[in-house]
Amino acid sequence: MTAFEINQYCAEADFNRITGIFNKAQHSSNVSPNLSNRGISDFTLDFQRMNFTYARTHDWALWNTGQRIIDTHFIFPLMHLDPADPRNYYFDATDEILKITQDAGSRIFYRLGTSIEHSGLRPDQKHFNSLPPEDYEKYAEVLAGIIRHYTQGWANGFHYDIKYWEIWNEAENNPTCWRGPYEEFIKFFVIVLKRLKAEFPELKIGGPAAAYFHEERIRNILKACKAADISPDFISWHSYQQNPQELIAAPEKMKKIIHEEGFDCETAVTEWHYLVSWDGLQSNMSVESRKYAIEGPTGLCGIDSAVYNLAVLCGWQETDLDLACYYGASPRGDWGFLDQYGGYNKNFHSMCMFGKLLGCFENRIAVKRLDADTYLQGGVSPDGRKGMLLVADYRSKKTYLELKISGMENARIKAEYLDQSHDLFLCDATYENGILRLPKKTAGSGAFLVYFERD
Repeated sequence: MTAFEINQYCAEADFNRITGIFNKAQHSSNVSPNLSNRGISDFTLDFQRMNFTYARTHDWALWNTGQRIIDTHFIFPLMHLDPADPRNYYFDATDEILKITQDAGSRIFYRLGTSIEHSGLRPDQKHFNSLPPEDYEKYAEVLAGIIRHYTQGWANGFHYDIKYWEIWNEAENNPTCWRGPYEEFIKFFVIVLKRLKAEFPELKIGGPAAAYFHEERIRNILKACKAADISPDFISWHSYQQNPQELIAAPEKMKKIIHEEGFDCETAVTEWHYLVSWDGLQSNMSVESRKYAIEGPTGLCGIDSAVYNLAVLCGWQETDLDLACYYGASPRGDWGFLDQYGGYNKNFHSMCMFGKLLGCFENRIAVKRLDADTYLQGGVSPDGRKGMLLVADYRSKKTYLELKISGMENARIKAEYLDQSHDLFLCDATYENGILRLPKKTAGSGAFLVYFERD
C-alpha cells in the first residue's frame, strides 16, 4: 500500500464497536410548534421532523405575535399584587403552548424572565421588559408561583416533568436583556436561585445564560453562589461563531472553571448558531447584501451554517456537555427553519439529518476523524444489521470523501446528500471492500446521511 493510500481516508467508522449511547439532550432548540396563526399555518409536523429533545422557551413571545406567553411580565403583569394569590397570574396561553410542544414530542426547558427587547436603544427611548425588578425577593416569589403551577398543580395547574429552569438571559447584554449593572444581576441571580432551590430541590435550576463564554463573569457568579452557600444545578452560556472546533472544546473549559470554583454541576449551551458577522442582520444594508447574508452559501441559513451545525453536534457527542439548545427560534425568518414562502432552509435539513440519526439508533459507534474538515457520528441497531453514518464536510476543498468502514461487510447502502444546491439528494455513493466513497457535487461544505443494511 502506498503512502497516498494510507492517508487517503478522511475518517474511519467501526460498526462493531459501540462506545456508548447518544446524548440526545445535546440536540435541542429554542423553537416549538407555533401558537399564533396556528389555524392557518401549523408548524408541528416540521417541528417533529427535527426531533428535538428539549425546547427552550426563550423569545417565544416575540414570534408568537399577540400572545401573552412565557415571559414573567405576561404571566404576572402587575407586580404590586400578591404573588401568593393565583388570581393574579395569567397562565392560559402559556399552558397551551407548553402542552402543544410536549404533545409534539419535546420536553420543556423553561427560561424564567424576559425575551430580548430591542426597543429603547437610544437614550431618548424607553425600555419596558428588560428592566431589573424593583424587588428581587418578590420577583422570586412570582417565579416560584410559575414553577409551582407547572410542576405541582398549583392554581389549577399541571404536574409536568419540567426538569430545567434557567434564570434570566444574557444579562451582560445591556440594555436589551438587563438594563443595569452586571453586579446587580449577580445579586438578583443568587437571591432567585436560593429561593427556588429552597422550594424545589428536586429540579435543576441554574443559568446565567451568559451571552458568550466570559470566564470572569462566570467565576464571579460562582463566587457569589459560594458566598451565599447555594449551588446552581447547571451553568449555561451562548455561542455565535463559525469555528466548530472552538465550540466543541468549550464544555471542557467550562467544566474546569466550575471545578476550580468548588462546584460540580451540569453545563448547557442554551443558544448557539453559526454566525460570520452581525452585519446584515442588525444593520441597514442593500437588499442584495442582506439576502446574501441570510441565504448565500456562507450566510446564516446557507450550507456553511447547516454543515457547521452537524459538525458541532457530531463533535459534542465526544464531550461531557449535558445539554445544548440550538437558536433556531421561530418557524420562519432569519433565525427560523422556513423562508418567507414556507420553504425549508439548509438549517432545517441539517437538524432533520441529526434528528433522524438519534431517532433511529441509541447505540453510538466508534468513529475517528483523520482530517480537520470532516466530522462524523454513527449508530447501529442492537443486532448489528442496520446502521447509519452522518458525515459533515465543513468548508473543505475536497470533491469526494473516502472513509474506511468496519463491521458492515457486504451491506447495502443508500446515501442522501446536502449542499447549497441539493436538499437530501440521493447520490451515487459506493461501498466496496470496506471503503465508502461519497461524491460531492462541488468543493465546499456538504453533508451525507448514509444508511447501511445487511442480511
